[in-house]
Amino acid sequence: MQASSNGENTLTRLEIANNNVDFITGLKTHIDSIINSGANNSLFTIKTANQWIKESRLKPIPRMLFGEFWFENELCIMFADTNQGKSILAVQIGNSISKGEFIPGFKLEVPPQIVLYFDFELSAKQFESRYSIKNESKKRFEEHYQWDENFIRVEINPRTDVPEGLSFEQYLYQSLEKAIISTKAKVLIIDNLTYLKSDTERSKDAAPLVKDLQLLIDKYNCSILVLAHTPKRDLSKPITRNDLQGSKRLIDFCDSAIAIGESHTDKSVKYFKQIKVRAMEFMYDSENVIVCQLHKPYNFLMFEFLNYCSEKEHLKQYTEKDKKQRIIEVLELKKEGLSNVEIARKFGVSEGAIRKWIKKADNDKL
Repeated sequence: MQASSNGENTLTRLEIANNNVDFITGLKTHIDSIINSGANNSLFTIKTANQWIKESRLKPIPRMLFGEFWFENELCIMFADTNQGKSILAVQIGNSISKGEFIPGFKLEVPPQIVLYFDFELSAKQFESRYSIKNESKKRFEEHYQWDENFIRVEINPRTDVPEGLSFEQYLYQSLEKAIISTKAKVLIIDNLTYLKSDTERSKDAAPLVKDLQLLIDKYNCSILVLAHTPKRDLSKPITRNDLQGSKRLIDFCDSAIAIGESHTDKSVKYFKQIKVRAMEFMYDSENVIVCQLHKPYNFLMFEFLNYCSEKEHLKQYTEKDKKQRIIEVLELKKEGLSNVEIARKFGVSEGAIRKWIKKADNDKL
């Protein structure tokens, strides 16, 4: 310590430097202690950007499971209206992954993997009918498709009771986890969302549902595809995230989302559109959808790749006659006592659109 000219004590440059080093070291130690002391039940996981990158570098880059639509370790939602082929495509994807064979038109970057297909839609007989040839004279199914042993189909056991103290959802998630452990499956396909949670229209109900599925992905390094419905929609409008039945917030919580649309040119023709993607840039938006056709060449009902095109080429084009008939139907529903909101739900449009149609009917004296 040196004395200054006015008699006050001052620090030497060496002491100042040492104090600065001590301060920085102490600060770093304090930050490290904050980072490393986080409990598992803490809301936040706190790490420096360098630490995140260092840990991430040790993990492999996620590979494609279904082209650019679905990657490894993702929670993907596939949605469409009823009878548009969601289950058919989901089984086709599961079969592809189980065999390690790509679907023409869609890349597959993983070797054969165990796939658990949770089928809450079809009975075993209905499933059989899609993957066999029907002998009309003998009234039975023959020439069944031969699945890889990696493809495992799962149904709910109707004789099982929910254990006391557990909700159905809790018991279901426990059962999903046990199935992953017992089969060592890396891919789960759940058909469909409504069976997982009876009330998904509110975001507060959707969040815990998706959180549980994300926990399974993180814990077991697996990938999950969940099927969902769309309510009745206006087929003249492009598909958007708002068309997912229940809560559109489900799209916010998942990693990727696929929509299947029906082409007005042919009921067997469908198009696939990316609604959400995190692993890369959008490739299949409204200007570039993938067009496929439902086809059963022998004993396997499947989608066959056709081409790429704009979504608008497949949207319904309403003629003046169509529009007039639609307004007449609206007026008939009004006479039956339905509200504008109820009518809008039936037509897949907004309540405001119904008001405009009714106003047009008054102006045209329909």
